[in-house]
Amino acid sequence: MTDPMPPVEPLYRPLDLETAIDLPRIAIEQVAPMLDDGRFAVKAVVGQAVTVTAVVFADGHDQLGAAVLWRDEQDPSWRRVPLQELGNDRWQAQFTPTHMGRAEFVIEAWWDRYGSYTYELQKKYAAGVPVTLELQEGELLLQQIAEQASATQAERVLRLLAELQQAQALEERVALLLAPDSVVLLAEASRHPHVVRSQRYPVDVERLRAQFASWYELFPRSQTDSEQRHGTFRDVITRLPDIQAMGFDVLYFPPIHPIGSSHRKGRNNSLVAGENDPGSPYAIGSEEGGHEAIHPQLGSVEDFRALVSAAREHDLEIALDFAIQCSPDHPWLSEHPGWFSWRPDGSIRHAENPPKKYEDIVNVDFYNTEAIPSLWLALRDVVRGWVELGVTQFRVDNPHTKPLPFWEWLIADIRTDHPQVAFLAEAFTRPAMMARLGKVGYSQSYTYFTWRNTKAELAAYFTELNEAPWRDCYRPNFFVNTPDINPAFLHHNGRPGFLIRAALATMGSGLWGMYSGFELCEAAAVPGKEEYLDSEKYQLRPRDYYAPGNIVSEITQLNRIRRQNPALQTHLGLQVYTAHNDNILYFGKRSADLENFILVAVCLDPHNAQEAHFELPLWEFGLGDDAAMHGEDLMNGHTWTWHGKTQWMRIEPWHQPFGIWRIRPVRTV
Repeated sequence: MTDPMPPVEPLYRPLDLETAIDLPRIAIEQVAPMLDDGRFAVKAVVGQAVTVTAVVFADGHDQLGAAVLWRDEQDPSWRRVPLQELGNDRWQAQFTPTHMGRAEFVIEAWWDRYGSYTYELQKKYAAGVPVTLELQEGELLLQQIAEQASATQAERVLRLLAELQQAQALEERVALLLAPDSVVLLAEASRHPHVVRSQRYPVDVERLRAQFASWYELFPRSQTDSEQRHGTFRDVITRLPDIQAMGFDVLYFPPIHPIGSSHRKGRNNSLVAGENDPGSPYAIGSEEGGHEAIHPQLGSVEDFRALVSAAREHDLEIALDFAIQCSPDHPWLSEHPGWFSWRPDGSIRHAENPPKKYEDIVNVDFYNTEAIPSLWLALRDVVRGWVELGVTQFRVDNPHTKPLPFWEWLIADIRTDHPQVAFLAEAFTRPAMMARLGKVGYSQSYTYFTWRNTKAELAAYFTELNEAPWRDCYRPNFFVNTPDINPAFLHHNGRPGFLIRAALATMGSGLWGMYSGFELCEAAAVPGKEEYLDSEKYQLRPRDYYAPGNIVSEITQLNRIRRQNPALQTHLGLQVYTAHNDNILYFGKRSADLENFILVAVCLDPHNAQEAHFELPLWEFGLGDDAAMHGEDLMNGHTWTWHGKTQWMRIEPWHQPFGIWRIRPVRTV
């Protein structure tokens, strides 16, 4: 039998008189930023303004006042910022969070008695209508406000009242009542009737690196000069200066735990491993330990601590893969069999993605009776343990295949004590799920950028990420490649193809990442697949990072440009502009005050020169179509002056398949 349904409530109940009398007369609607009616927190960054908008209106013609009340999580008192009316019942204000963690805001609105009075007085006086009676009403209103105000405010209001009563000329009395200082004083001193407050709306405030960072991924075991020698954490330390010099600030490792031997994969994902094949690091766990342990060939816990410390000295943070899967040799299978799913014949249920079957991996079962809550707590403790060792960011493997309630709990639990920790979702899945992962706490996510190649695709995707709800819940990390994904665009487009994707990623989002080998333009693929031939997931891959044809200097300059230009330190503020060629994507990014304005043109054809007439966005500065604009090429430092809105470009991809220009108006005396 199924459980009985709860009693059915009527679809509609007529509004009774008592309820109607108590309903607010002021409406607060279309509050932004807001996610799912306030169920989830919108994303923000310490020190950056949050812009709040709402539609606020009421019956009649009286003037309204409105404000945003906001506070940080640890602040017991509310701060108040007046909302400014934009017209057509739209209001706006900004507040700037000062601490990591949760913040919240409320919108408050009220009848503005003095504002309504001065509005009518000014209209009548300007129209020449007698206002003697209105001046008497003004005196009465000042007396009423003084009676309700605090002692200090009442004293100031009474002084204004005395000055008003002593004035003889009509013009002088009107001027006193309409003076800006009077309006501010009486707005502050008034006790507002019909005050209405919205619900509370949560804000998740993180540090800047959650929004602006450059990730570099490498396998520590491949930091070696020979396939015969397993790399170590100490070897990684020797690479830190080069990684820092390229401009990266997050160094990300795939799993660094012991690797199982049962059903170990061999080279190129073969089902039979050779004697010396290291196995996939995602087959986590052996008799040497599980998710809390370090692969012994990489080094000791002390070696890892030394690496974390050395990375900090090079302005690098360590990010670690959190992959919730186990090899058949993981200690948890024998210690906690109730955390896993077993088949009727007593065998373990392996991970599957038919027709693929990953026999070197088994998944946990979050809702097995014996797994609640012990498995959840054990996984939380794994994350805590690595945080205590200095890990500040986690790239989470396939989070969309694990329960959303688990992530909402775990991320909140970790960030309560460690608000600096950020989580990156490796989720190439349906849009609704990708957005929901951001809502439950993920700081950033992998994206569809990997498979957006044409001008139309890229323009639509960049624009979508700047619109609600994505702008409020989702920070895109534009990884150009991963150990799992060798994008088809890179297979046969050579060095220009790699530079095209690097420019799109670094300029399109404040977050981008690359997996080592990209700087060497590695492109060899498994025939017919977006997978690397001789994949590093299954073997050691020593590299010569100075090999001819590398794009290290270009990547270094792109990262330098990002650091020097605040407009590029977020995916927001991007606007696609007109370039009359479907092979050239042309867009701009700007700071709110327009002091930092960057134009980017990328040739999407890696083989042929492309030309286009394009429009300088003079209108963004309030300038006419014939205005002059200073330009600076940020890749080479060349400067010039453009004249007029319509300009022309030619991009030769074999030289450089993109242009990045900083612009500013020519100032005239």
